[in-house]
Amino acid sequence: MKIALIGYGKMGKEIEKIAIARGHEIVCVIDVDNQDDFQSEAFKSADVAIEFTNPMVAYDNYMKTFAAGVKLVSGSTGWMDKHGDEVRKLCTEGGKTLFWSSNFSLGVAIFSAVNNYLAKIMNNFPAYEVSMTETHHVHKLDAPSGTAITLAEGILENINRKNKWVKGTLAAPDGTVSGSTECAANEFPVSSVREGEVFGIHTIRYDSEADSISITHDAKNRRGFALGAVLAAEYTSRHEGLLGMSDLFQF
Repeated sequence: MKIALIGYGKMGKEIEKIAIARGHEIVCVIDVDNQDDFQSEAFKSADVAIEFTNPMVAYDNYMKTFAAGVKLVSGSTGWMDKHGDEVRKLCTEGGKTLFWSSNFSLGVAIFSAVNNYLAKIMNNFPAYEVSMTETHHVHKLDAPSGTAITLAEGILENINRKNKWVKGTLAAPDGTVSGSTECAANEFPVSSVREGEVFGIHTIRYDSEADSISITHDAKNRRGFALGAVLAAEYTSRHEGLLGMSDLFQF
């Protein structure tokens, strides 16, 4: 399979290593200094492009990739509020292909399935109040994380007494804390911590007067995310439309 990489930071380099190890060819690498290569024959020859950048440029990268007729796998977050409906329509009605996930880790896919199942159980126990905390490195621009939002949406789908998640506290890299976990009875808070070089920790907590129940996913490195992205690219090369982790891993 021929792969183009969009974004060549730490994640892009890890994806490159795993893709080559799995027998794939990197035909084009696009970063901030060679944006014209979206129009190159090398880029257009790719079976799939894999994009890990940031919220400010992700949407433009999508449009350039679609214009080149290349299928896309992306883990960029923070763009869906403004462009989600447009991108979704391009894939469901416009013939474009995007495999998007807020998190490509197999462990997170398993964790998400456990989260949904636990929420179904806790739907029957209103004495337990749910909350979430996510921790990431200081370079992460969006808060809460895309993974936290996806997990929160899973909770909302399964707990009838909750119909909205809200931003909780934000602990900034300088140690200051803003926001609050106070919310209405139909809401639950998602708090964020930005510190050090943490790859990603997500904890979901159900708390009652008697006890608490918590589940946590703690990423040790980037390898799990990178492998998942390459597996998603392999899947995307054979499929079309708007795709996600529920297509790749059916629990």
